[in-house]
Amino acid sequence: MQLYIILMNLTDQGVRTVKGSTQLIADAKKSFERKGGVVTGVYLTMGEWDYVAICEAPSDEVAISFVLELGATGNVRTHTIRAFRPETIGEIGFVII
Repeated sequence: MQLYIILMNLTDQGVRTVKGSTQLIADAKKSFERKGGVVTGVYLTMGEWDYVAICEAPSDEVAISFVLELGATGNVRTHTIRAFRPETIGEIGFVII
């Protein structure tokens, strides 16, 4: 499974519906699981981003499908980062000079 960090900011619509966010998060997790993904954590944050989600997906295609689905709700705008675990550094094959 590939690892993704999804940074989210609430839209105006998302702010208006924030009281229902617990259910929206649960629904999004279920949707991602149906696609073969796993949401390992969702965090309300302070600072530049309103939410941060840590997710695993079997492919980039599954991850982007999920992110587009999140954006289509109109509640959040996303910024997705593909992350690599420390143990994969040797597999990537770069040389540190």
